[in-house]
Amino acid sequence: MNLSRNPIAIGFAALAAVIVAAATFAIIPETKQAVILRFENPVITYNQWQPGQVIGQNTGAGLIARIPFIDKIVWVDKRVLDADLDNTLVLSTDQLRLNVDAFARFRIVDPLKAVTSTGSTSATEERVADQLRPLLGTALRNELGKVPFSSLLTPERGEVMEAIQNSLQRNARQYGVQIVDVRIKHADLPEGSPLESALQSMRTARQQEANTIRAQGQKQAQIVRAEADATAAKVYADAFSKDADFYDFYRAMQSYRRTFGADGGPAPEGSTTILMSRDNSYLKEFEGRGK
Repeated sequence: MNLSRNPIAIGFAALAAVIVAAATFAIIPETKQAVILRFENPVITYNQWQPGQVIGQNTGAGLIARIPFIDKIVWVDKRVLDADLDNTLVLSTDQLRLNVDAFARFRIVDPLKAVTSTGSTSATEERVADQLRPLLGTALRNELGKVPFSSLLTPERGEVMEAIQNSLQRNARQYGVQIVDVRIKHADLPEGSPLESALQSMRTARQQEANTIRAQGQKQAQIVRAEADATAAKVYADAFSKDADFYDFYRAMQSYRRTFGADGGPAPEGSTTILMSRDNSYLKEFEGRGK
């Protein structure tokens, strides 16, 4: 039979060719990684993420061929993904119960391991995120349990986040995942008496810290004042040893200035009047010195 004269046969042949071609060839997008399963066993990976790789340059994206009706493609996202964790109860080292909301940003860098470890042939990203959430909760409880609540309000927060990320990364390797970042969205104390008790405890701790700093400052001030007095005494002693008569004169002038006033104006209200004889020893410097 001549197929060229049978349009129905030609249509069926074209349809079969299209089906076989669709089952043989596939186009891998730049944002996807592809794991080929043959009889449900992974055999090869295409367009796997590499460190420093630029999208559109030297990647494995593009047209690939597979054994039709035998090989199956599992798509895995190549971009950074999120795993959210809400309302997790954490106990800090100062025995405060915290309700923590956090999230982890991750990338699947080994799609073959991600597929085999989760046993998923579809929605692999969601299965990986589901596996990461309890691991993130464990990392939060372990690391926040080592620090006081106040550390989350200071620059020490960055070190805590890094410790949580490192702890999560150690457990996330089994899923072919690289943890890009970990952040705490909220860390709140429960409402009611626990919150008031925590605030009072923090207030008392800050007051004690302020008292300690104030006492240290007073101690340092006394040390500085004592050193200054010692230096002044040494200067006075050195001046006296060089010219005792001039030292007596200088000290007497200072005393007269404080006693009688520097400007020679009328005595201020409430001041005391002092009467002295001309030969009083206190006034000897006014008599001058004979040669």
